[in-house]
Amino acid sequence: MTYTAVCRRAGDWWAISVPEIKGVHTQARRLDQVEAMARDAIALFLDVTPDTLTIEIRPEIPTEAAEAVAARKAAREAETWADKLTRAAAAALLAKGYTVRDAGTLLNISPQRVSQLTAGSSTRNSVKRG
Repeated sequence: MTYTAVCRRAGDWWAISVPEIKGVHTQARRLDQVEAMARDAIALFLDVTPDTLTIEIRPEIPTEAAEAVAARKAAREAETWADKLTRAAAAALLAKGYTVRDAGTLLNISPQRVSQLTAGSSTRNSVKRG
């Protein structure tokens, strides 16, 4: 099961509550510490091993920042998807006999990046360098 760590600023601290489990509250000094603190609090309450838990962090932030946070998250997800597609496209182009340089030009990346993306693939051993 996934547990939610809802956190809000309270002075210099992040106050953390877990809505799925009434009575589980903790705090953290920094946002990057919230997951560990929530995990420990939940594990202690449920008497389970902390690494068996999945924690979703849900910070309450000012509306002025929420749009930027959402946009950056979407951009990271899009970049991950684009990287996956680029890796597959580079391998496919090389498998069809395109040179590393031509694949790079088509994908708008350097020939070196094409080589990095396809390192270890079965097409790599028969790649044309031109």
